[in-house]
Amino acid sequence: MIMKNTSYSVKVVNIADKLSLFSEYWNPKIVGELNNHKVQVVKLKGEFVWHHHDNEDELFLVIKGQLTIHFRDKDVQVNEGEFVIIPHPIEHKPEAKEEVHIVLIEPKGTLNTGNVKDSKLASHNQESI
Repeated sequence: MIMKNTSYSVKVVNIADKLSLFSEYWNPKIVGELNNHKVQVVKLKGEFVWHHHDNEDELFLVIKGQLTIHFRDKDVQVNEGEFVIIPHPIEHKPEAKEEVHIVLIEPKGTLNTGNVKDSKLASHNQESI
């Protein structure tokens, strides 16, 4: 059996370097792919929109800062070095009072605004960096 990929296709990704390449908020950048999932970095500041995802779970890993995830019945704080998984279809609203850097892992094709069409909707042709 011939393998398509070799160890030469393995890449180390420096998250801080990738985050230094952009300054805009709420616009995830793809830095890797894993089992039909996209691994993204994103900077957050301010409030996002209330939304849910019909079929996709999301993982938010905080690299810098503190992220608040609002749910209809409670709020969850996610600190540096912590992550939270938001199961579908739970409605949620991320908020960052100060700039937060995160790694976001979700299935390819997932819209960042879920079921809501909003000005913060990232492009379907999401940028890879």
